[in-house]
Amino acid sequence: MDWILFLTFVAACGAAAATGAMFKPGEWYEGLDKPVWTPPGFVFPLVWTTLYLLIAYAAMRVAQLPGSGQALAFWALQIALNTLWSPVFFGLRRMRTAFIVLCALWLAVALTLVAFWTLDPVAGLLFAPYLLWVSIAGALNLSVWQRNPQYA
Repeated sequence: MDWILFLTFVAACGAAAATGAMFKPGEWYEGLDKPVWTPPGFVFPLVWTTLYLLIAYAAMRVAQLPGSGQALAFWALQIALNTLWSPVFFGLRRMRTAFIVLCALWLAVALTLVAFWTLDPVAGLLFAPYLLWVSIAGALNLSVWQRNPQYA
């Protein structure tokens, strides 16, 4: 394991996580109409920490392989979109725009998964929980937006 490379990808994930820390749900989010299947608040940091470690490890594995340029470009795109979502949803309170960001994020994660899989199936599999979570987040974003149309 290349610890320096792994920690570099962890740092990129940390920058994305920082926007979640800076733009917290707070009272505004608590006051919104949300579906009954909304995960409790404590779940989000646990899931995201796990996912960030998985995708950093996957990226470290792929970065050491020849021909990984496009796969790593998809990785960079997904982490950039990941970083953008919290400020748009919680900061600007623009649920429609956040949903568009989330759809682009889902596509970028799916493309990363496929690109990683072709180079290293283990790295591709490490992205599967992330794609699942982004799918759940997309459904939640859409549901909350539909229940609270004043924040389109």
